Amino acid sequence: MKVLLVCTSGGHFATMNGLKSFWSKHERVWVTDRNKDTEALVDKEKIYWLPYQPPRGILKLIANIPPTLRILRREKPDLMISTGASVSINFAFLAWVLGVRVVYIESISRFKELSLSGRLVYLIADEFYVQWPELCAKYPKAQFKGYAA
Repeated sequence: MKVLLVCTSGGHFATMNGLKSFWSKHERVWVTDRNKDTEALVDKEKIYWLPYQPPRGILKLIANIPPTLRILRREKPDLMISTGASVSINFAFLAWVLGVRVVYIESISRFKELSLSGRLVYLIADEFYVQWPELCAKYPKAQFKGYAA
């Protein structure tokens, strides 16, 4: 199975690294922004660097649509996993259109409401995971995995 790992640098990248026991067993390709922490992937993983897409950065979102489509067509993943943030919107919707399975893992910092990216991707995700059980009551499709203590 080929997995596309999509996340921004920082905490979203740290969360994705926490899933290494899963993704390390599969052929994988990363999509992230180039930053001090994501530089750890160089020479170890296949990576596509995209410019940072700020939250609510509609112009960057639009600008990133063509490279997103090129990456999805070139790599033909079976599964797209994202831990956020805004770059996940492009990839989730275009992957969904192309018939790629979409999995989204919401940030641990979201315990009352989903992030904007989460709320948008929730609509089309095949699997949607939250890290606080209280969110499952508000978002019935969400699945609680793990425990944020």
